[in-house]
Amino acid sequence: MPQMLRGMICAAAALALAACAEGGRDQGVEALAAASSAEERIALAVALRARPEEDRKDDAMRNPAAVLAFTGVEPGATVFEMEAGRGYYTELFSALAGPDGTVVMQNPPSFDGFLGDAVAARLADNRLPNVRLSKSAFDMLDAPDASVDIVTWFLGPHELYFTPSDGVSLGDVEQTYQDVMRILKPGGFFVVLDHAAAAGAPQTTGGSLHRIDPAIIKGLVEAAGFELVAESDALRNPDDDHMMGVFDPAVRRKTDRFLLKYQKPAG
Repeated sequence: MPQMLRGMICAAAALALAACAEGGRDQGVEALAAASSAEERIALAVALRARPEEDRKDDAMRNPAAVLAFTGVEPGATVFEMEAGRGYYTELFSALAGPDGTVVMQNPPSFDGFLGDAVAARLADNRLPNVRLSKSAFDMLDAPDASVDIVTWFLGPHELYFTPSDGVSLGDVEQTYQDVMRILKPGGFFVVLDHAAAAGAPQTTGGSLHRIDPAIIKGLVEAAGFELVAESDALRNPDDDHMMGVFDPAVRRKTDRFLLKYQKPAG
């Protein structure tokens, strides 16, 4: 992350922590609505006291301020979050999109056993009122044509090469990226984050190591008609040799991760 942006976010974080120190979610949301810059909104979202403690424990390795700044979610945005998992980023997207925005929290139905009751707990008692849960395959996304401002897919594209224990496909590879294109508004953004495999590694590492060569993803996304507009090294780790599975204790939560931002042509 550029040094200037890091400094701006740190300064905004100090203001955010002061604003949220004595308040709960309602006061934090009010502060977000009054924020004067994207950096301040991001800092306030990360500082919200209502965030689960388990989420906060992951902040150091996830670098959410940098990722959110790169993603560009603004108040009123419609965000389709592919493979939301337990909802770490759902919580943050919900705060940034605000009451006039919408976040679709998507996971394939076959993830239910893996996720347990984590999603239900995240959404219990309407605590994230602008979030809608979707259970769908990656190539049949639950959104109308041209209805979404931002699609995110974090730590997930490699899953297209993984077959769950029930044997059900998570989605056709090419059709998945075409469906992302379908639901995005013209000019909308597709943000991709995943564990990097070694350059030239085969697609099969997606199922075995849960990693993917960034070149494979770039080729597929660009073949679907997207234009690459930005890359970030905020989550890169040059000490990762790309040879171990992402759940190996030696590298877990310390993998080399690539972060890409694409745009659907406006015309």
